[in-house]
Amino acid sequence: MIRIGILTKSIATTALALVLTSGALSAQEKEPFTPDRFAELQEQGALILVDIFADWCPTCAQQQEILAQYQEEHADVPLVILEVNFDDQKEYVTQFEAPRQSTLVLFHGEERLWFSVAETRPDVVFAELNKGAAAVADSGS
Repeated sequence: MIRIGILTKSIATTALALVLTSGALSAQEKEPFTPDRFAELQEQGALILVDIFADWCPTCAQQQEILAQYQEEHADVPLVILEVNFDDQKEYVTQFEAPRQSTLVLFHGEERLWFSVAETRPDVVFAELNKGAAAVADSGS
């Protein structure tokens, strides 16, 4: 009888943990930018947001909050965020023609859909990401 009680508690605890983490698992995590990963995602026709950020940048911190909120509210959108560190990855800052940190560049495959510097209005960021998601859905990618 004690073993059944322990087993029941164990199963209940595991089920609760799965429920509590399911939202976190559905949101896409950010990835460090690499040319190989970027090329792979472009070839797949993925929706890619290149986030050129700096740890010390307050505007970037605002953008991080907006992107986290977007991912939480739109967990079904297959958005991949590739982070370029403004201070440590200058060659990619140049590649994306970012004039400064806090630059966001949205791609659907190889097509650039949006380029923005220092945008911190959630409605604007959400609208552009939703346009990108619609483009992916329309293309069947």
